[in-house]
Amino acid sequence: MSAQNSAGIQTLLDAEKEAQKIVHKGHRPLLLSASAMETDSSQQENVRSNWRRMSAPTNDPDRTKRVKDAKTEAQKEIEEYRKKKEEEYKKFEVEQSSGNKKAEEEANKEAEVALKEIDAAGKKSGKKVVEDLIKTVTTPRPEVPDKLLKEE
Repeated sequence: MSAQNSAGIQTLLDAEKEAQKIVHKGHRPLLLSASAMETDSSQQENVRSNWRRMSAPTNDPDRTKRVKDAKTEAQKEIEEYRKKKEEEYKKFEVEQSSGNKKAEEEANKEAEVALKEIDAAGKKSGKKVVEDLIKTVTTPRPEVPDKLLKEE
């Protein structure tokens, strides 16, 4: 079960990494092509200034709103995924526990059968066993133990 939990956690971490990549791509300007590198220095300086401007943090309210919306959307998706996995886990747990209950019931039935056999054997030959016990206890046969015989 912990392996399944670890797999679920790993899936969540992978999804989070993917979201970070998407957000990072949104912050990063497009890479310069080889032909743009071969242009004159004024164009290169213009590209550099645009790069700096795009890389610098901005106070664009739309961008901030989009980032917040993306975060809330990601949180909703994560919660939905978590709920889905928890439901799957609960179903799995119920299936496993029902299997244990079946095995327990079978073991109880086998124990009942064994107890009935023992009870039947006791009723069948119980009187003879009691008579043999009484006879053995009341009829003493003194014997010297083997250990004492060896010492002499």
